[in-house]
Amino acid sequence: MHYRFTLLPGDGIGPEVTAAVLEILKACDLHIDWEETNAGASIMDTYGEPLPQVVLDSIKRNRIALKGPITTPVGKGFTSVNVGLRKALDLYASHRPVRSFPGVKTPWENVDLVVVRENTEGLYAGLEHTVAPGVATALMMISRKASEEIARFAFEHARNEGRRKVTVAHKAGVTRLTNGLFCDVVREVAADYPFVESEFMEMDNICLEIGRDPSRFDIILLENLFGDIMSDIAAGLVGGLGLVPGANIGYKCAVFEAVHGSAPDIAGQGKANPIALLLSAAMMLHYIGERRNAQRINTAVDTVLEAGRVRTGDLGGTASTAELTQAIIDALPRR
Repeated sequence: MHYRFTLLPGDGIGPEVTAAVLEILKACDLHIDWEETNAGASIMDTYGEPLPQVVLDSIKRNRIALKGPITTPVGKGFTSVNVGLRKALDLYASHRPVRSFPGVKTPWENVDLVVVRENTEGLYAGLEHTVAPGVATALMMISRKASEEIARFAFEHARNEGRRKVTVAHKAGVTRLTNGLFCDVVREVAADYPFVESEFMEMDNICLEIGRDPSRFDIILLENLFGDIMSDIAAGLVGGLGLVPGANIGYKCAVFEAVHGSAPDIAGQGKANPIALLLSAAMMLHYIGERRNAQRINTAVDTVLEAGRVRTGDLGGTASTAELTQAIIDALPRR
């Protein structure tokens, strides 16, 4: 089958890791036509803005996008490109699976959890203003609609992927109206899934417990700000952002992305680790029903990491991007 998707290589190390991922996807004998566009600092001279309409139109047309790390210009009054994409395309659900990798030593073992984050509101809605010199406020917006959407996404994911528990993060004891509404709505949705266990924990308690024993968590459901924090905490449990994939999913479009930064300090040096974006591409394949190829990629990554001979600098090795890419291609199981 032939597919047509949008490709945003990004900037910094983005074009390098993107090229590596496309090479591996080609080795899987996948027929994907890429409509390439871009966003971020690299296109400012051309469009005068980091997220031009042409990017949004391409994703709306193709429904699926693969995105490398993107830098938003700092100090020029622009909103984050990532936030802009989520709002413009109503990508209400951030989906971040986090698992331990063979051969990657961390203080924790057998981590296998999913961070599900509401993507469109909370403090990240950007409703802030200066009320007086030296005094600024930000409004935390929580709606029934968005809370129900993200709760149903989490419980549907549990049902479809055989996960058994959803842990809901909140601070309802302090923000009783906003976090209280979020919890009330999640409880209503949870009642439709009696076969999935649900528990409600204060955010600070989850941070404590995940450091003690991350294996006790299965799916963690959070509002926007808490989800941003927890995504990075969880990534740190398994070796860092260079190993963790991510997706932003809406009803009509989905954007699969590396969740790490653009690392301009090593751009163009052939040192970048493509695994995070590659695993995001595997999530993309799983999403469109190419599950066998998604599993082939996951297996190849595990095989290379477990062997430990070919690793980039962030994983304690000296291999180049090209060397790691070839090692993963060589490790792909036969169809």
